[in-house]
Amino acid sequence: MSIFRLRLSPLTPTAALHYSVFYQRLLALLCAALTLFCLIAPLAVGAENTKAADLVEDGQAIDLTSDRYALLFEELQTEHSFSRDELDRWFTGVRIDKKVLELMDHQWEAKPYYQYRPLFVTRKTIAKGRKMLAKHEDLLDRIEDRFGVEREVIIAIWGIESRFGSHRGSFNVFETLNTLFDAYPRRSSFFREQLVYFLIVCRENNMDPLKIKGSYAGAFGQTQFIPSSFHEYAVSFDDDAIRDVFNSTEDVLASIANYLRRFGWTLNAPVYVDIGPELKTQELISANLKGRKGKVDYRVVSAAQGVNLLAPPENRELTIVGLEIDPALGGGYRYVAGYPNFQAITEWNHSNRYAMAVTELAEAIRIP
Repeated sequence: MSIFRLRLSPLTPTAALHYSVFYQRLLALLCAALTLFCLIAPLAVGAENTKAADLVEDGQAIDLTSDRYALLFEELQTEHSFSRDELDRWFTGVRIDKKVLELMDHQWEAKPYYQYRPLFVTRKTIAKGRKMLAKHEDLLDRIEDRFGVEREVIIAIWGIESRFGSHRGSFNVFETLNTLFDAYPRRSSFFREQLVYFLIVCRENNMDPLKIKGSYAGAFGQTQFIPSSFHEYAVSFDDDAIRDVFNSTEDVLASIANYLRRFGWTLNAPVYVDIGPELKTQELISANLKGRKGKVDYRVVSAAQGVNLLAPPENRELTIVGLEIDPALGGGYRYVAGYPNFQAITEWNHSNRYAMAVTELAEAIRIP
């Protein structure tokens, strides 16, 4: 007899009865499990899709007696030498701004590029950018010489971030950062860090934390720096000791340049190059799917796409960026290779769409 064939004997009536009861009970358990799954599954999907804003009421008081705030206050006092009186004055009565949470879940960078680009690269912005280039020519000469960053890129970032200083945000930054720390679980630890930095930079620059306005993400000033970026990259370029990204054009433009320089910007080096409407190898497709972290040797890109590419500074690798084309214009993608200068812009804002909008605005405002 084959070892793969079992010889089955007929069941006795008693054994058959036992098996019948067993299978009836098993079937009942399976039905109960299925019913429970059907009840729980929608709840799990609903929980996954629940937004942070759905869990709070606008204006609700933040619980300052929670463990998270107890630890925060302890750190602010013991590690950063803030007094209890200062903390009481700032934090007492702080409340949730629900609009902040709603906007965090609907950010512009999520739009396809053909919808994102027109938000920033407009005739009005281009015209204003050219005026700013002419108006601040001498200042930009000095900044280019000091920091080695093209003036058009500096002006483009200034235009996108704050419309050349005219739109700095209307949200109370202190309340915003507390809202995101307390009620935005996905990035709570990040915004806790930003809240600490915010109080530090306010003290260092003699600013009242309760009076600063900014964006729904806690960025402020004409540069729209988040607090940690201000702390690390803002500079004074107007012969005083104050890093003023609110009112000093010298400090604003020099701080933008310093940020890009610190992330490897190279003067007169390429920013990007078009590489066609499709990616021709799996290596490039994979790099594109990895976003700004997917990098490829420029020689590999050149060979795969059949284009001649200039060598990047220090032969550093390129990113592969896909930009959505308007379906009304045929749809599909426009692919570009992002050089290290492009990557420096994505250190400012991690979106490749943002970096491309900055680059194309800079191209448009360049004065021949």
